[in-house]
Amino acid sequence: MSELIDNNTIIEIEHIAKIYEMGSEKVYAIRDISLTIKRNEYVAIMGPSGSGKSTLMNMLGCLDTPSYGKYHFNRMDVSNMSDNELATIRNKEIGFVFQTFNLLPRATALKNVELPLVYGGFSGSKRTRIARNTLEEVGLGDRVTHKPNELSGGQRQRVAIARALVTKPAIILADEPTGNLDTKTGNEIMKLFAELWEKGNTIIIVTHEEEIARHAKRIVRLRDGLIESDLLNEKQLEL
Repeated sequence: MSELIDNNTIIEIEHIAKIYEMGSEKVYAIRDISLTIKRNEYVAIMGPSGSGKSTLMNMLGCLDTPSYGKYHFNRMDVSNMSDNELATIRNKEIGFVFQTFNLLPRATALKNVELPLVYGGFSGSKRTRIARNTLEEVGLGDRVTHKPNELSGGQRQRVAIARALVTKPAIILADEPTGNLDTKTGNEIMKLFAELWEKGNTIIIVTHEEEIARHAKRIVRLRDGLIESDLLNEKQLEL
């Protein structure tokens, strides 16, 4: 299967499992998952608590490696990479968006968005220019000097999305991105993800909320560490 990976495939997982040993007992967080995601797909991974979605997200985001199975990311076999190699992949290829925003509280929106570029070795002036342009892209061009406590929850999540976008990663991986937002603000954030997808970004949303998953073009449902269903969202494809 892996020999057939084409340039349009960003993620290919083959029969991965994650096992935790609890004394003499083995606990399967995910059991036997195979999944392919193409470039510029908009995918929601959803399931109830304990379904394995957080473990799968950690695999997809190169935060963890499988106990067995293969994971090819952007044509690279990341299944057995070292922690340093995985960190390089995360910094360059994956833009993370978290439920809790994870912003530096004493830094301005601009400085928060610049942070991945600091790790990337960009010069100060180039960092500022790219970060400012990215904040404008998410509708925060007039908030660049504001600190997180001077922003609304929706604005803070937009800063986090800008930070995820700033390195032009291969995928945007969002974990419960509306979990700390009210319904109206959450819908605005999901509209922003749709706009980013339309611009060519590959987006993966991890959620337990049906209403959030419905914004995606494809929904992968997990249960008991297995894929229960993997279907195109026909209603969204018609839009």
